[in-house]
Amino acid sequence: MEHCNGIAAVGRWLSTKPKVIFVLGATATGKSKLAIRLAARFDGEVINSDKIQAHDGFPVITNKVTDEERAGVAHHLLGGVSPDADFTAEDFRREAAAAVARVHAAGRLPVVAGGSNTYVEALVAGGGGAFLAAYDCLFLWTDVAPDLLRWYTAARVDDMVRRGLVGEARAGFDAGADYTRGVRRAIGLPEMHGYLLAEREGGAGAEDDDDLLAGMLEAAVREIKDNTFRLTVSQVAKIRRLSALPGWDVRRVDATAVVARMAEGAPHGETWREVVWEPCEEMVSRFLETPAAAAAVVANGKVDVNVGDAAAGVPQAAAAAAVAAGVV
Repeated sequence: MEHCNGIAAVGRWLSTKPKVIFVLGATATGKSKLAIRLAARFDGEVINSDKIQAHDGFPVITNKVTDEERAGVAHHLLGGVSPDADFTAEDFRREAAAAVARVHAAGRLPVVAGGSNTYVEALVAGGGGAFLAAYDCLFLWTDVAPDLLRWYTAARVDDMVRRGLVGEARAGFDAGADYTRGVRRAIGLPEMHGYLLAEREGGAGAEDDDDLLAGMLEAAVREIKDNTFRLTVSQVAKIRRLSALPGWDVRRVDATAVVARMAEGAPHGETWREVVWEPCEEMVSRFLETPAAAAAVVANGKVDVNVGDAAAGVPQAAAAAAVAAGVV
């Protein structure tokens, strides 16, 4: 047992388990953009972990990435589930685990990205811990300061309205819809119900129906903004809880400066590259490294590491930790 600390210190570099990248974060923190860039850079495929986006229908309201935004990167579990079906956390665990296995079988890197942290937890920690036993996982958490995130979620809802949110909700409107099931749980559909019902019935019954309907629409959009920001608060709380769990290597990436530039109306591409992309690219590169010359033999409770091979691929810090722990 005296060698356990040494094994833990160099375990990341000695592990031969397949790797999985997770991109966590609240709504509107840039998860999809980062996941797609990582998949393109490291020959990967994206596995969607947003429970609403797994359903077909309402692409604007659910904010699905477009074909253009995917940039040729393969996506899994992005649509394909019936709009009215219950897609549970257990359903996701089963389907996502199968998708991860398929991506690895094709010799590619799985990048799991989305905002449904309860579903991510079901995948990683469910099934008796089988997933963590089978894979090495790196969790990247894109985070934005709450005041700026409130501004940006509201701005994004305004953009969704410009891109057709109202028309999309109108086209799929059902006066008897159940907003506790399927894709209709999406923020943006329940909030529009009262407005669309009044519109269908010819207004609210007052003299100036147009003004009343306009007021109802404004109130619905405001409610969508409030509920979206409320969701982000819940998402961040869940990520903080997950960060404290054993085996969850969560790295927080502060994207606040990017959104601050956006709020100023200033170009933000270079800021995103500096504060989000470059740190994440470096972390993933190190996570994926396989020491070319390091031979690790775990037998009879002993780990043998050739410290001289550090220059050939084993990080000096890891080799030093092994020496300090008395395993070499």
